Amino acid sequence: MKFKRAQKLYALHAPEVECMSRGKARQPYEFGVKVGIAVSARKGLIVGARSFPGNPYDGDTLAEQLEQARGLLQDVDVIPQVAIVDLGYRGRDVEGVQILHRGKAKTLTRRQWRWIKRRQAVEPVIGHLKQDCRLNRCHLKGAQGDALHVLGCAAGDNLRWRLRWIACLRAWLQVVRARSSMSSSTMWPANMALEV
Repeated sequence: MKFKRAQKLYALHAPEVECMSRGKARQPYEFGVKVGIAVSARKGLIVGARSFPGNPYDGDTLAEQLEQARGLLQDVDVIPQVAIVDLGYRGRDVEGVQILHRGKAKTLTRRQWRWIKRRQAVEPVIGHLKQDCRLNRCHLKGAQGDALHVLGCAAGDNLRWRLRWIACLRAWLQVVRARSSMSSSTMWPANMALEV
């Protein structure tokens, strides 16, 4: 016999807020709206972010999250073929996408196991979204405000990622330019050895 959850009001100013049990010792419950983040496996670029009002089961959100990622990546001609997820998505399948999680440990190849270990790199992205991009507090009203806030935080994180990449490229170009100008402007006599 399943009991229906009572519709409780957790915040007068935001009636869409839900209570989510996290199962962690320090903070067992969180109040807010569930958010799904899709991150590229190699670089950590956010390729999909959306909110899920009503606190649905994690496995039920996977198809919608992958559909959003496909829609955002359609201009790049990249289709997600493998989804590396946590154990909350256990027992769910999406057509055309291979689902990998720790629960399938006995049937995984070494390469797939390395991809699962790479999944841990998503946790810092979520932490930076919560702290640096202020995903932990939404000041916009309603479910539409929550959705806009999630997209804005993801876009801001991607812009910071791109600016870091541009800064690294700029530093590398300055080093190359300095080396080329030093080697072309310095004339060494034929019998002089250059000490490095």
